Amino acid sequence: MVWRKQNFSSDFILLGIFDHSSTHTFLFSLVLGIFTVAFMGNIAMILLIYLDTQLHTPMYFLLRQLSLMDLMLICTTVPRMAFNYLSGRKSISLAGCGAQIFFYVSLLGAECFLLAVMAYDRYVAICHPLRYTILMNQKLCALMTVASWILGSLDGVIVLVEVLSLSYCSSLEIHHFFCDVAALLPLSCTDTSAFERLLFICCVVMLILPVSVIIVSYSHVLRAVIRMSSTESRRKAFTTCSSHLSVVGLYYGAVMFMYMRPASIHTPDQDKIVSAFYTILTPMLNPLIYSLRNKEVSRGLQKLLRTRKLM
Repeated sequence: MVWRKQNFSSDFILLGIFDHSSTHTFLFSLVLGIFTVAFMGNIAMILLIYLDTQLHTPMYFLLRQLSLMDLMLICTTVPRMAFNYLSGRKSISLAGCGAQIFFYVSLLGAECFLLAVMAYDRYVAICHPLRYTILMNQKLCALMTVASWILGSLDGVIVLVEVLSLSYCSSLEIHHFFCDVAALLPLSCTDTSAFERLLFICCVVMLILPVSVIIVSYSHVLRAVIRMSSTESRRKAFTTCSSHLSVVGLYYGAVMFMYMRPASIHTPDQDKIVSAFYTILTPMLNPLIYSLRNKEVSRGLQKLLRTRKLM
């Protein structure tokens, strides 16, 4: 069977990550549990920062945006995977596949840029505390956040257009639990070398450039923290920055491993595991990392729970 981009009636087949064995049923239940924790955790973080006026600062505004991106990212892949597994239907339409590609690529890109903005925010707060309200005012914070969303969406549009311009031959079976670009390339019967170069360039822009900003920002932060005379100030700075660096390491490590390798050395099973890490596990870990290691978030959560009890 030959399928080309002009044939909009053809569906892809998502082979998924689980079968119906007892072990895989347990793993599927575990994934649903992680999804529930991630869903509730990110919603709780968004609502907490919105309701607690003491958290209405640039740092927590950016953290709320990160939680929103994580929430959207996990909702892009897991519900469809769960529906396919429970219903036994593995097909996904061209429109559905295109929507998944656009949203997850856009959200991955937007989160990369947002993490760089968060690193800049910590640099200004620690290295230039007296000028923080000037160098990181609400207007600038909002502009950088909007720019992160726009750049991420632009990356999503570019990748989506290129994927839909390819022709697909023979099997339309995707060895993945969602429409991932790396899993689609082997199905194409046209030369994908140009697209792979474009994808690499996109990865450089949305991965290497933000990582460079993060490295430069935290090199300055580290020097400033070492020079602090107050033990309490040094501890607070390390706690805040280590939370952010933990998120950066988890996120960038998985994404770079996934998208900055040649398509020829990708294996379906390996791609599924890595994709599950950054699309399912990382969105669950982010709110836990920030809530457990951040006293202001913990205090705000306790305050909100006490208020709810009094009501």
